[in-house]
Amino acid sequence: MSDWLGLDGKTIVVTGGSSGIGAAIVKELINNGATVVNGDLKEGEFKDPKLKYVHTDVTDPDEVENLAATAEKINGEIWGVVNNAGINKPRVLVDPKDPHGKYELDVKTFEQIFSVNVKSVFLVSQAVVRRMVKQGHGVVVNMSSEAGLEGSVGQSVYSASKGAINGFTRSWAKELGKYNIRVVGVAPGIMEATGLRTPSYEEALAYTRDTTVEAIRAGYSSTSTTPLGRSGKLSEVGDLVNYFLSNRASYITGVTTNVAGGKSRG
Repeated sequence: MSDWLGLDGKTIVVTGGSSGIGAAIVKELINNGATVVNGDLKEGEFKDPKLKYVHTDVTDPDEVENLAATAEKINGEIWGVVNNAGINKPRVLVDPKDPHGKYELDVKTFEQIFSVNVKSVFLVSQAVVRRMVKQGHGVVVNMSSEAGLEGSVGQSVYSASKGAINGFTRSWAKELGKYNIRVVGVAPGIMEATGLRTPSYEEALAYTRDTTVEAIRAGYSSTSTTPLGRSGKLSEVGDLVNYFLSNRASYITGVTTNVAGGKSRG
C-alpha cells in the first residue's frame, strides 16, 4: 500500500461498486488505504475489512440517505463520492423493420436509463454534499462515458444520460467551489469487459447497428480507431478516479476527462 495520494483512512462512497469499473475503483481505493462504502443492489465478490457494503437502490431517496448516513458514521465525515452506478440498453429511435418493436426506444426504457444514470447522481450527490458543505471539503467524481462526449449509434439515451452528467459536473463545480468541494468527471472509452457487456446487451447493440454479435465482439479488440492500440484496463480508470479524489488534484474541478487511449471521431 502506498500513501502518495493521501487517501489512507479517508471514507469514500462508491455507487455500483460490486462489478465492472466500480469494482476496479473500489479495489484501487482499498489499495490506497481508503475506507470504501459500496452502495449497490448486490454485494460484490471482493471482500476487505475496509470495504463496507450497503444494499442501496440508488433511485430511492430513503435508501440513498441511509447510504450517506452509514458512510458518515465511520469516521465523522465523507471525503469523496464516486457516482458510478449505471445501466445501458441499446435502442434505436425509429425501427422501420419493426416499428414499436423490441429494440425501438420506448418510454419505459427511456425512464429506466435516466432514473439510474441521472436521477441517482442527483440523489446521491445531494445527500453526500449536504454533509460535505458542513465539513468544509469534499470531492464528487461523476462517471461519464466517451459516448456522452461523442454520441453512439444505438445508444442515444445512454449517451444523453451521460451528457447530462457532464452538465452536472460543470454546473456543480461552479456552485460548490465556494465550499471547497471539487466536482470532476471521468469518461471511459472502449474498456476490457465489464458487467454491462452481457449477451443481451451485445445482441441489442448488434441489432441497432445492423451487424452481428461476432462483429461487435471483434470491435472490442480492434485498434484501428485507438492510437494506443488496445482497449483500456479497468484499473486505469480506477487510478484516475483515485487521483481525482486526492489532494494531488486539488486545483482540478469542473472538467470531464476522457480515458480512451486517444480514440476520437477522427
